[in-house]
Amino acid sequence: MTDRPVVLLVDDEPEILVALTDLLEDDFTILSTTSPVEALTILAGRRDVDVIVSDQRMPEMGGDVMLARARGLCDAQAILLTGYADIGAVAAALNQGRISFYSHKPWDGDALRAMVVQAAHRHKLEGELQTERMLLRGLLGNLRAGLAFKDPDGRFIRINRKAAAFYGRDEADCLGRREEDLSDPALLPAVRAAEARLEAEGRDEEVMSVPGPGGSVTWREFTRAQLGVNSRGEAYSVLINRDITRQREMEARLRQAEKMQALGTMAGGIAHDFNNLLTAVMGSLELAVDMGEGLDDRTTHLLDNAMGAARRGADLTRRLLNFSRPRDLSLQPVDVNALLRGLHDLLVQGVTARRREGAASRAPVEIVVEATDPAGDVPMVRTDAGQLELALLNLCLNASDAMPDGGMIMLSTHVARLEAPAVEGDLPQHDLPEGAYVVVSVADQGTGMAPETLARIFEPFFTTKDVGRGTGLGLSMIYGFVRHAGGDVRVTSAPGQGTRVDLYLPVHRCPAAALDRPEVLVHRPVRKGLRVLVVDDEDTVRTVTAGFLRGMGHEAIEAPGGDEALARIGAMAPHQPDLVVLDVMMPKMGGEEAARRIGALCPDTRILFLTGYADNAVLPEDALVLRKPFTQAELSGHVARAMGG
Repeated sequence: MTDRPVVLLVDDEPEILVALTDLLEDDFTILSTTSPVEALTILAGRRDVDVIVSDQRMPEMGGDVMLARARGLCDAQAILLTGYADIGAVAAALNQGRISFYSHKPWDGDALRAMVVQAAHRHKLEGELQTERMLLRGLLGNLRAGLAFKDPDGRFIRINRKAAAFYGRDEADCLGRREEDLSDPALLPAVRAAEARLEAEGRDEEVMSVPGPGGSVTWREFTRAQLGVNSRGEAYSVLINRDITRQREMEARLRQAEKMQALGTMAGGIAHDFNNLLTAVMGSLELAVDMGEGLDDRTTHLLDNAMGAARRGADLTRRLLNFSRPRDLSLQPVDVNALLRGLHDLLVQGVTARRREGAASRAPVEIVVEATDPAGDVPMVRTDAGQLELALLNLCLNASDAMPDGGMIMLSTHVARLEAPAVEGDLPQHDLPEGAYVVVSVADQGTGMAPETLARIFEPFFTTKDVGRGTGLGLSMIYGFVRHAGGDVRVTSAPGQGTRVDLYLPVHRCPAAALDRPEVLVHRPVRKGLRVLVVDDEDTVRTVTAGFLRGMGHEAIEAPGGDEALARIGAMAPHQPDLVVLDVMMPKMGGEEAARRIGALCPDTRILFLTGYADNAVLPEDALVLRKPFTQAELSGHVARAMGG
C-alpha cells in the first residue's frame, strides 16, 4: 500500500488512458484499464483506490452504471468524463451521489488535475471520519463505564448502553433528552450542582452513593468535562459514569487490613512489655507466697488477690498477642459439619448461662445448626478445631447479647468458590486466593449494627457492650485466627435486620502428614543441681527466673545480655552450663544470635528461649520456647523438656 493517492483510470480508448496517465502520474499512483468490467474486478481486489476517473460512453457499460456498481465495492471518489453533451446522465449521476466531479473532453489539464487532487483529499478526509466514527462506536459499545456526549443545550447526542442503563432506559430513549429529565429525583440537586461547577470550571468530578434496588447502595464516580467550542461557538461536553462500588469495597478492605496490621504490631509491642512486667509481678508473688510461711489469712488473701489480678492481666495480654499473631495453631483437616453437630449442646449451654446472667431479658434463644450437605459434600477444611470452636461460641454469645427479646441463632455451612476477575484489569471481589472455601455462617435476628459500628467491630478493645461485660477482644481474636489460618471474616448487618458473620475457611488440600500437629508435652524427671545461665535484659524478669530455678534446686547464674552471657561462659571454662535460659528480644545482641554463639562454644549446652512476643520467625524451627508470663511449674516442665532432649 503506497502513501500516494491511488487513481484508477477507465476509458475504452488507450490513447486517452496514456494522456491521463501522463497528466497525473507525477502526483498519483496510476491504475488503468480499457474495460469497465475489468475495472470492477480491480476494485473488488483492492481497498486502496482513492479516485476513479471514468469515461461515460463505453461499449460494455456506461460510466455512470459502472460507478454505481463500484459504490458497492469501495468508497473511492468518482470523476466522470464525457465527450458529448449527455448532461442528463451526468446530472443523474451527480444527484445520486455516484460522482463528485465531471469534466468534458477535451479537458483542461490544470482543472482536471485540481479535481483529482480535491477528490483524493476528500476521500482521505472521509476515510479518517469513518475511522473516527468506528472508533467512537466501538468505544461506546465496549467501554465498561457509562459514556455520553451532550450538545450545548445539555441534551444527549451520543450515549452508550452502560450510561443509558443507569437511567433505566435504552440508548434511543435517552437521545435528545437532558440528564435532569432522566435522573432519579433524589439525585437532581447533585446533578444541578455538578452542571453549575462544569460551566464555571470546565470540568467536574464527583463520587456519590446512589440508592439501588432492595435498599442497596452503589458508589458512582461522575466525571464531566467540556470538550471545546466549535466554529459556531457551541460548547459540547462529555459525561463519564463509573460504578466504583467494587473499588470502594476493596479500598475499605485494604484500609481494614492495614489498620489491623498496624494495630497488631502495636498490640504485639505492648504485649511484649506487659509480659515482662507480668512475669516479674507473678513470679515475685509466687516466690513471696513460697517464702511466707506463717502469713496471716489477711495477707495470704491479699497475695492471692494480687496473683488473680496478674493472671487476668496475663490472659488479656495473651488475647492481644493472639490478635497480633495467633500462636500455637494446630492446623488439621476438620469436618466442619461434624464439628457443628458436636458443638450444638455446648453452644446451647453457653448461651443459656449467658442469658441467666443478663438482667434485661431472659427470653429464650433457639440455636439451630443447619449443616448443609450432611452426606459429606462439604469438604474438609484446614484449620484449628479448638480455635474454631471458641470462635463459634464467642459469635453465638455475641448473637445472644444482640437479641434481648429472644429469637433464633442459625449456624450453617456452604461451599463457595472464589474466582479471579473474568476480565483482565477488573478488581477482584475478594482479597483471598482464588479457590474453594467452606463458609461457616452464624446469623442472628438481633438488633443489628449501623455502618459506623460495623466498620470498627474488629478493632481491639472496641465494644458495644456495657462496661464490664466485654473486653472488645473477642471479634479481633476471631479475625486474627481466621486470617492467619488462610481465610477471611465477612460481616453483614443493618439496624433492625440482625447480623450475619461468615467465616471463610480454606479447603484442605495437603496430606495430613504435612500439617502442623499439636505438641505432646512429656515432663521427664530432671536431676537437680543443674548449672543454668539466665540471660535477660529485664532485671526483674531475670531475678524471678533465677529465683524459680534456685527454688527447684538448680544453680542460677545471671547475665543481662548476650555479650555478658558469652563472658560468663568464658569465665566458667572448662565447666560449661548445662542449660541457658535465654530471652529472645534483647538490645545489642538478640537471643537468636546469642544462641548461635553459645552453641559454637558449648555444643552440649541446651537452650530454652523466653519470649513475651508471639513471633517465632527469628528462631530455629526446633527451638524450645516458653511464653511469658510463666509460673514456676511451667518453667520446671520446660527445663525438663530441654534436658530430656
